[in-house]
Amino acid sequence: MSTATVSRWAQVFLLVSAVCLVAAQIVTLAGFGRRTAVVLGLYGFVLLVVFGKAYSLVPSYFERDLVWPRAMGLHLAFAVLGIVALALDPILDRPAALGTLGALAWAGSVLVFVLTVGVTIRDNLTGADTGTGGANEDRRALDRFANAFVPVALAYLAVGTYELLAAETPLPVLVGSAPAQVTHLLAAGFALVMLFAIGTRLLPRFLVASPPPRLTRAVLPAGAIAPLLLSVGYPTGRLFQAGAVLEAFAVVGFAVVYAVLFYRSGRDRVGLYGPLFGVALGVVGVALGIWFAVAGFGASLTTAHLRLNLFGLLGVSIVGVLYQFYPPAIADWPFTGDRLAFWTLVVLSVGVLTSAIGATTVNAIENVGTLLIAGAGVGHVYLLAGTIWTGTRR
Repeated sequence: MSTATVSRWAQVFLLVSAVCLVAAQIVTLAGFGRRTAVVLGLYGFVLLVVFGKAYSLVPSYFERDLVWPRAMGLHLAFAVLGIVALALDPILDRPAALGTLGALAWAGSVLVFVLTVGVTIRDNLTGADTGTGGANEDRRALDRFANAFVPVALAYLAVGTYELLAAETPLPVLVGSAPAQVTHLLAAGFALVMLFAIGTRLLPRFLVASPPPRLTRAVLPAGAIAPLLLSVGYPTGRLFQAGAVLEAFAVVGFAVVYAVLFYRSGRDRVGLYGPLFGVALGVVGVALGIWFAVAGFGASLTTAHLRLNLFGLLGVSIVGVLYQFYPPAIADWPFTGDRLAFWTLVVLSVGVLTSAIGATTVNAIENVGTLLIAGAGVGHVYLLAGTIWTGTRR
C-alpha cells in the first residue's frame, strides 16, 4: 500500500512539474520577467521532479522504507501554493505580502520533505546500507560513496529555503539572500548534487556499464563544495572564482563520465539521450560561469547561463531519465512512442541552445528558442500523461 501511495503521488509531482516547464516559457514570451520564469522553471519544473523521484529512490538506495508516504500530498499542496505565490509576486503589486506567503508555503513544503526523508534514513545517514546486492555487488563501494552526498544536498535545500525566507521576512541572513545566491543553493546545491549522487547509482544501471571510478569519485565532492563557494563569494572575488572552477570541473567531469557510460553501453533507449544532450548543454553553461568569475556579469550572458543550466543540464537530463522510468512506448494514446520522445528531447535541447544564443544576440532568436522549449514541453506533458494513464489502466 505504501509503495502504491508513493508511486501515485510521485506521478502527480511529475505531471505538475511538466506543466510548470511549459508555463515558464509562456511567462517568458509574455514578458513577465526572469524572476517569475525562474520560480516556475526551478521551483516548479526541476525541484518538483527531484522531490517526486527522491521520495521513491532515496529510501530504496538507503535500504529503508519511506516513513510517511501520505506526507507527499501535504508537501505538494504547500509547494504549489508557494510556487504560485512566488511566481505572481513580481507581477502583481497587491497584496504586498504575496512574496512572504510564497516563501512560507515553500518552506512548509521543504520542511515536510526534509523531515520525511530525514526520519526515513535517520539511522543510516552516511548511506552505509545501500541495498546493493546480487549482480550489482561490485557497485557497492561506489554506491556507498554516492549515498553520502544525499544529506549534503538536503542541507543545501534547507539553507537555500532559509535564505529565501530571510529575503521575505526579518530573519537574519546566513549565506546570502540575493536571488542568484538562493538559486545557486537550490539549483547547484540541491538539484545538481542530487543528480550527481543519484545519477552515480542510477545511470550505470540504466546503461549496464561501469563508469570511470576515479573521475566519478572526484565529481561528487567538487560538485558538493562548489555551490557553497559560489553563494558565499557572490558576486565577485576569489571564493566565487574557486566555486566557478569547481562547478565547471564537476559538470565537465560528470559529462565525461556519462559519455564513457554511453559509449560502453550496448543499450539504445530513447531516454538515455536526455542526459547526453543535457550534460553537453551544461558544459557550455559552466563555461559561461567561468567567464562571469573572470570578467564579471552581463545581463544577456546571465540569462544564457541560466537557460543552459536550468533547462539544459538539469531539464533535458531530467526529461530523459523520466522516459526511462515511464517509457513512452507503452502508452496507448495516439502518436505516443519513442519517436515522439526522441524529437521532444531534440527540440528541447535545440530550443535551450537557441534561446541562450538569442539572449546574447537578437530577441527574435531568443523567442524562437523559447517557443521550441514550450513546444517540447507540451510534447513532454502529453507523453508523460499518456504513459501514466496507460499504466494505471492496466
